[in-house]
Amino acid sequence: MHAVFLDFGTVSSGDLDTSTLERVLPGIVLHERTAQADVPARIAGCEVALANKSVIDAATISANPQLRLVALTATGVDNVDVAAARAAGVAVCNLRDYCTDSVAQHAFAMLLALTHRVADYHALVAGGRWQQAGQFSVFPYPIRELRGRVLGIVGHGALGSAVAGIARAFGMQVEIANRPCSVPQQGRRDLDEMLPELDVLSLHCPLTPATRGLVSRERLARMKADAVLINTARGALVDTRALADALKSGRIGGAGIDVLEREPPPPGHPLLDPSIPNLILTPHVAWAAREARQRCLDELALNVESFLSGGRRNRVD
Repeated sequence: MHAVFLDFGTVSSGDLDTSTLERVLPGIVLHERTAQADVPARIAGCEVALANKSVIDAATISANPQLRLVALTATGVDNVDVAAARAAGVAVCNLRDYCTDSVAQHAFAMLLALTHRVADYHALVAGGRWQQAGQFSVFPYPIRELRGRVLGIVGHGALGSAVAGIARAFGMQVEIANRPCSVPQQGRRDLDEMLPELDVLSLHCPLTPATRGLVSRERLARMKADAVLINTARGALVDTRALADALKSGRIGGAGIDVLEREPPPPGHPLLDPSIPNLILTPHVAWAAREARQRCLDELALNVESFLSGGRRNRVD
């Protein structure tokens, strides 16, 4: 069976073991990247197409009637025209819960860096202020303990639950928000009701029409002046222009952002302004611990193996 991985370089930097994948798909062709215009041609002749972010649209599916399976190394499937695949009899599968620990760790790494002002204190030492202080400790930037603070979570699946567990280990109080336009659930609260009470808001929900722009200018205005926003979910959940303004004006205390609405960001993106205080911006790497990426490949192989044996493991269609 002929197979191609369109953008293997978005998962591996040469540090992963591909033997499990190659056992399931002998002779698979691994491309570091594939320009979008080249996707149909690279899938030509292949029954199995593997991808992370490469777009497999209706035209590509139509141009490749031999295609039987699209297997993704991600949870989101917005880069595949699932309806067109279903109509053409092409199976689509994704990955689930493969990077939970990595994402939860990253969320708390950003939170701890912000509440302990790690970057500011590193810069202070690099600038010579500690050496010139004349005393053993210098602490011009406020440091906050997490115990007793309130963490609000939007999206209480595997990722949100893992973050909640870490928060409770730190002694934090956890509040879970109902998702917008969903049926309210027992033990959860309305986000707008929660916002004025929260010390930290962490996002772990999918991007849908109802959640796009979830953290708006109006909701930022309802947050505490020292509150911290963490987003390791989807960039378009947050109005980034409003967030930049809120950080610059001191309207909120800080933000840890791993995802943007467009990736990579274009020049002039609001959050690329180096003058924004108390912002940690990372390039969509919360998921990217080596263990999580290896698990990603191994789970991908299991999905393909299941399909080839007539199973429906992680099928989304």
